[in-house]
Amino acid sequence: MADQTQELMFEILRKLQADITTIKDGQRDTRQDIASLRNYMHLLQGDFNNMRGTMTQVLDRLDRIENRLELRELQEAQARFEPHP
Repeated sequence: MADQTQELMFEILRKLQADITTIKDGQRDTRQDIASLRNYMHLLQGDFNNMRGTMTQVLDRLDRIENRLELRELQEAQARFEPHP
């Protein structure tokens, strides 16, 4: 009777050990997935920063162009009032 009880206990312990191994494998996979997601998020953040920098450059160029156009418009408006030979 004691042998059967011990065998049942060993069988239960083996099943528990197999279940724990399965859980550990699942945790390892989950950790790898989370690390991959973190890396991807860092890459996206870098892309956003690059786009933000490019957008700033484009907006600066647009401001300079608009300033030049306003100066030209002022010159054209002034030219109407100046005498032409």
